[in-house]
This record gives sequence, structure tokens and C-alpha cells, in this order.
Amino acid sequence: MNTRTLGKSGYEVSEIGLGCWQLGGDFGPLGAEAAAGILAEAVSQGVDFWDTADVYGGGISEERIAAYLNERPATVTVATKVGRDSGLFPDGYSKAKVRENLEGSLRRLRTETLDLVQLHCVPPDVLEAGDLLGWMEDFQAEGILRHFGASVQTLAEARVAVRHPNLASLQIIFNLFRQDAMSELFPLAEANEVGIIVRLPLASGVLAGKMNADTAFAESDHRHYNRNGEAFSQGETFSGIPFETALALVERIREKVPHGMSMAQMAMRWLLDHPAVTTVITGASRPEQVRENAAVSQLPPLTRELHDWLASFYRSEVRSRIVVSI
Repeated sequence: MNTRTLGKSGYEVSEIGLGCWQLGGDFGPLGAEAAAGILAEAVSQGVDFWDTADVYGGGISEERIAAYLNERPATVTVATKVGRDSGLFPDGYSKAKVRENLEGSLRRLRTETLDLVQLHCVPPDVLEAGDLLGWMEDFQAEGILRHFGASVQTLAEARVAVRHPNLASLQIIFNLFRQDAMSELFPLAEANEVGIIVRLPLASGVLAGKMNADTAFAESDHRHYNRNGEAFSQGETFSGIPFETALALVERIREKVPHGMSMAQMAMRWLLDHPAVTTVITGASRPEQVRENAAVSQLPPLTRELHDWLASFYRSEVRSRIVVSI
């Protein structure tokens, strides 16, 4: 597993990280034993950047990470998030409440200091006001957290956060269906020494090329209940492209998958071909998915010709199909 430096944090983290939303059962039932198996495989494959949040499964994701590391200690960077708990979002933010949520994460993760805390897609006006970022600096000085970053939904929000002098990381939606960050954000991030954490690398799984019109999702899965942004931003589900449209676009891209790669591996290798990207967080419901994802780190870069085709296809066929703010 290759590693990269996560912005000004100085952390050396695996190019392929582990998204831990599913460990809380938010994508359908997942038992404690299955969760432990996923984490064990991540350690085995050198996947040492784990991304979670205080609201994933109501804290279950954090608890399962701590339970695993308590039984089988391993050197990993655990990034959590704050800001989407119902006591805070959308307009209940105060320094005392944020501190209370962070203390909850400390307890669940069984640690004295949080490695990295990311603001969790807070409302744009709250982010722009700057109070939250100032509080993060205070909590950093107190030793509650070592570093802080922001997880955002749009590039406009990213451009606000990236200029904060002590911001270590930005977590963004970036994939073959969302390419604008290359020109609109990455130069700023590199200039400000802010690491880019990619989420939704496969656009909620559709870019893996294994879904079809008959694919069914559990009622607890956001791909079922948030198709049209019913619960949160539609951009978090299939990157803001209607499911049926996304399926058709995937078939066009499938024709370009290099020999010896799966479609998912091509989509993730494309991400790693961008030097501004530090790590790509991928979810997994089975250990074999962790192995397949981890293997991308050792794959050769895609050809310039393929990069050019994918960029052209995005501009001409994909971008206009996104139904939310990019």
C-alpha cells in the first residue's frame, strides 16, 4: 500500500482509506462480527486511514472501531466528524454543544485525543461565518483533537474552507461523475497544504458497474430513501445524478475499462492519478471488497489518452445531468 501526506497534519496515510459509514448499519444490517472482519482485512491490506462520524449508526461505527482496536491494536489514523447531530444541525451550533459532541466521540473511540475531526457538511452560512473553524482551533489547543478539516458538499463550500490557515484536510465528492474539483479546487488545496480526502469515489457504488435497473437497496440504505434528496443532499446519493441516468452513463464508460482492471478499479485509479488527492475512502460490506479496493494502490496510472476521453465525456455527457449544485 502506497502512502501520501495528509496536508499540514503530516500524517502519512494509505492512498486507499476505509469509509466506515456502513459499520453503523446505515446501509443495511451489519453485525459486530462482520464489522470486525472488515476492519481486520483493512489492517491486513495496509489500509490505515479510517473515516467515521459521530452520527454513523448513532455512534455505533465509532464504538466498533474502538472495540476492534482495543482487542487488536493497530497503527491507524481515525478521522471522525462533528456537525450533523440533530442537536446541532441545522441551526443549533454553539461551542458548548460542539464540545459535548466531541467528548462523546472521545468516549466512543476510547481515546484521549481525536486524530482528525472534520466539520460534517454543516450549512454553508454556518461554515462561512467562521465560528466553527475558530472553535476547532480552540479545541486543538486544548488537546481534544490533533488536527481538523471539513467535509463539504459543494466546491463553493470547499473554496471557503480551504483558505483557513490551520485547516489540514478537505473531504469532497470527487469521481468520474464529479470532475470540476481538478480545476476549481486542487490548485488552491496544494497551495494551502490542504490534503484532499475523496468520498463517493464510485458515486454510491454505481461506478463499480455491477448495478442495473432491478438492483434493490435496503430501506435503511440512503440509495433507497434519499434518491431525490428526501433526507439530505441528493448530491450524496449517486453524486446527484438520477439512478437510471447514471446506469446509462456507466455503460458508456464500461467500454473504456483497461484489460486486467475492474470498472471499480479503473474509477479509483483515475482518482489516485491526481497528485492533489491524498486518500480515497471506500466503503466495504465484505472483506473481499477491502482487498479489491486496496489493490488499486499498486495499479499503473491510466493512459493520457484515457484521461482525456474521460474528461471529454464528463464535459459533454455527464455534467449537465447532475441535478444539484456541484
